[in-house]
Amino acid sequence: MSTLGMYQPGTSPLHRLSPGPKLVALLVLAIVVLALKGPWSGLAFVGVSLALAALGRLSLRSVARALRGFAIVAVMLLAFNAWQNGWPRAVEVVADLVALILAATVLTATTAVNDLLDTIVRSLAPFRRFGVDPQRVGLTFSLVLRAVPGTLELAAETRDAARARGLERSMRARTTPLVLRAVARARDTGDALHARGVLD
Repeated sequence: MSTLGMYQPGTSPLHRLSPGPKLVALLVLAIVVLALKGPWSGLAFVGVSLALAALGRLSLRSVARALRGFAIVAVMLLAFNAWQNGWPRAVEVVADLVALILAATVLTATTAVNDLLDTIVRSLAPFRRFGVDPQRVGLTFSLVLRAVPGTLELAAETRDAARARGLERSMRARTTPLVLRAVARARDTGDALHARGVLD
């Protein structure tokens, strides 16, 4: 349901590469993707991301799962941009997003979450002199990695509950319980962190 936290153990060249270079490469790729314009560059970057997925030995199921949640948004973005700015711009926008989603999927699939968080914390250590708390930043990333799949799971449960009551067409029946449960989970997490003195 999410590209986050879907690490797949393996022995590919990308698995053997340390998290630091992969994070830097993803950042550079994102900058280049956003800097270059035109539909052909976007499609070329999709090809690059697919090549990285093959290098990381990701299964077709993993790639499809990463893009499945984006499919509806991609269709809407394609239609809206085609209407507002023409087909070349529409293809560029969607292709750029697909390329970045695939690249992020390759990173999370070939890098253990703990290794990724440790790398982020270590890389932020020099910024302590500027008031940055690397441990707190690492905790934030950890909470995001846990919260996104958890929220998607709540959404699926809420949708199934509404369907069981025959209210699958009711937006209120699908959104109100989801918001309430998400807020309750966030408050519980905050209370747990306060109880341990993390946010004091």
